[in-house]
Amino acid sequence: MNTTRRDFIKQLGFVSIGFSLLGTACMSNSDGENVAESDDSNRPDRINAWLRIMEDGSILVLTGKMELGQGIGIAVAQVAAEELNTSPNMVEVNLAETGVTANEGYTAGSRSIETSAMSIRNAAAAAREKLLSLASKKWGIPQSQLSLEDGVISSGGQTMNLYELLEGRQINEDIGTPSEIYGKTKRKYVGQPVPRKDISQMVRGDLDYVQDLRFPGMVHARVIRPSSYTSKLSSLDESSLKDFPGFLKLVRIGSFVGVIAEEEYEAIKLSWEVNNLAEWEMGDELPADVPLKAHLKTLDAEVKTEEEKGDWENAFKEAPIQHKAAYYKPYLMHGANGPSCAVALFKDEMLQVWSHTQGVYPLRETLANLLEMEENSIHIKGVPGSGCYGHNGADDVAAEAALMAVEFPGRHVRLQWMRDEEHRWEPYGTAMIMELEAGLDDNGKILGWKYDFWSDGHSTRPNGEPNTLLPARFLDGGHGVPGVGFKGGAVRNSNPYYTINSLQTTSHIFQGPLRKSALRALGAFGNVFAIECFMDELAHKAGKDPVEFRVNHLDDKRAIACLERVKEMTAGINKGNRQGMGYSFARYKNSASYFAVAALVEVSEKDIVKVKKMWGVIDSGETINPDGLKNQTEGGMIQAASWTLREEVKFDKEHITSRDWHTYPIFRFEEIPEVEVEVIDRVEENPLGAGEAAQGPSAAAVVNAVFDATGERIRDLPVNPVEKYLRGIDFKGNL
Repeated sequence: MNTTRRDFIKQLGFVSIGFSLLGTACMSNSDGENVAESDDSNRPDRINAWLRIMEDGSILVLTGKMELGQGIGIAVAQVAAEELNTSPNMVEVNLAETGVTANEGYTAGSRSIETSAMSIRNAAAAAREKLLSLASKKWGIPQSQLSLEDGVISSGGQTMNLYELLEGRQINEDIGTPSEIYGKTKRKYVGQPVPRKDISQMVRGDLDYVQDLRFPGMVHARVIRPSSYTSKLSSLDESSLKDFPGFLKLVRIGSFVGVIAEEEYEAIKLSWEVNNLAEWEMGDELPADVPLKAHLKTLDAEVKTEEEKGDWENAFKEAPIQHKAAYYKPYLMHGANGPSCAVALFKDEMLQVWSHTQGVYPLRETLANLLEMEENSIHIKGVPGSGCYGHNGADDVAAEAALMAVEFPGRHVRLQWMRDEEHRWEPYGTAMIMELEAGLDDNGKILGWKYDFWSDGHSTRPNGEPNTLLPARFLDGGHGVPGVGFKGGAVRNSNPYYTINSLQTTSHIFQGPLRKSALRALGAFGNVFAIECFMDELAHKAGKDPVEFRVNHLDDKRAIACLERVKEMTAGINKGNRQGMGYSFARYKNSASYFAVAALVEVSEKDIVKVKKMWGVIDSGETINPDGLKNQTEGGMIQAASWTLREEVKFDKEHITSRDWHTYPIFRFEEIPEVEVEVIDRVEENPLGAGEAAQGPSAAAVVNAVFDATGERIRDLPVNPVEKYLRGIDFKGNL
């Protein structure tokens, strides 16, 4: 590639108006959900697929990942800066963009550091070695006499900018195997708490999210929603709309209906008007007459033995101490602060989309099939949204904006969901039922273990099939719905990490009544919650300290170190009246980060549980940015505590009734507990995914603490359902 910074930015410019090339990023595909291959033009084995040298010697890093709030941007900047001995301030990051960045599939499964960052590290290290070799040949000086720092190679009095050294070209050679990784040997920037540039921008309100994008001549759209998932449009008299202020177009494709107007509020008012004019045929009813937990057990399920060793049944029967318990988690929302949004432009047979999708390439493929277009006629630029940690409405709103842009070519079409749309139509984290039984010997050792869990699939991300996109079900194409989806998400962390000689794990995969997809940790949240609560109950049955009981069933020294450290952190805590302490541990996916957690809770006279403080210890192998790792862990602990105490999607026969922050309450600022996290940095190890490690253990720690405070076991979430929670609030909003 022979290009200048100006030419390169020109190539990006037609899709980069309104936000900086200096980006932020997200996570990778996980566990077989979607194994993406890179385009030939962005071969991942080539250096220039991951970084470019600019005219001023700065580095442009290209990542196929998106920013979900996890701070991938600063992490990949650090690894590139380290290998090129260049200040992170001289490194810019361009987020996922079709045709520009490598196809890294989805940002999911807490694998962005393991995959994208490590690819960038290797590319930068290889680039350093090739640059020094080139300078050595150019000057006739041994490489040992050359130094590279901040985009300049020097030797004695000679200096040369990297761009000058390359004479305007880029390094398109294979990455190969670099001889040295500075991130392991020097660690000038890696392992340091380098601040994220976007945090100060967030605080000042300067950061442009996808919701903030504005283009000259841009118009605004809204979708008219039916009452249920399967409603059909029976009639719509649109004759009165042409005189409505700002009206530009009514888009009607089957039962998909949208309006386009000059101004956003005009589009909102038009959507209200069309909603009054439209008549719908009611679709299938939702199972609101029976408790959801009971209903899920009646659904047809695919039963599979996931893990089996020894004779668990005989071991259980012969055990002097036997115990059984069942647990439940409801449907949960992503609950993004900013409703989903996208901008689309269809011009000259080219569709451009700006989206906070988790995967620009999978979305492009799916949109191509939905719209019956060629993939190379669609360009998608990833722009950060307001955060969600999973597959929320981002792809759906992108598809809706694209449908309307094709119907209204030549102008940018902006579509933003309303709050009730986000709550009622996003795909949720699925409900689950977990049942366990185990037998112990007289010394408190687990002899036999049986775990059965019932779950829907945990991911229906765009995979080329249009039915993964919400609007497809309302078109006339007969796309249907995506079905169960990614079953592996349900199995995640269902096998205990503890040493148990005789056990069986069985999955029961159903298709539930509500729309669902990947939510932070997927099945690991429900599985770890149940397993770690059950471990606490077994410890109580055996008369053992809950941390000691876990340690006695672990062979992994890193796991033991996390538990022992969190025990030390809480050793001096004095519990007050109606207060309790709970502990928990898991290794995410049994292969990623280790996490141990403790929670101190207080139970009010009205039996409302409040989390006072949480402690966490995380081991993610080599730490790239300890501050970022702590932030991710703290956020996961707080979010999991909110899920545990408060959150539950509710519905009637027609549709979702949890449609705002009153009917779906999350933690308010005054309810957030104090959080303390310690990082165990293991430089010699590979970095591990960490963004979802805290979810399941944190939930179990909170519930185990409730038992310590009250002597009562809570096995069904949420602990404080909305009705109980609202009764526990005084007129000032205090618990």
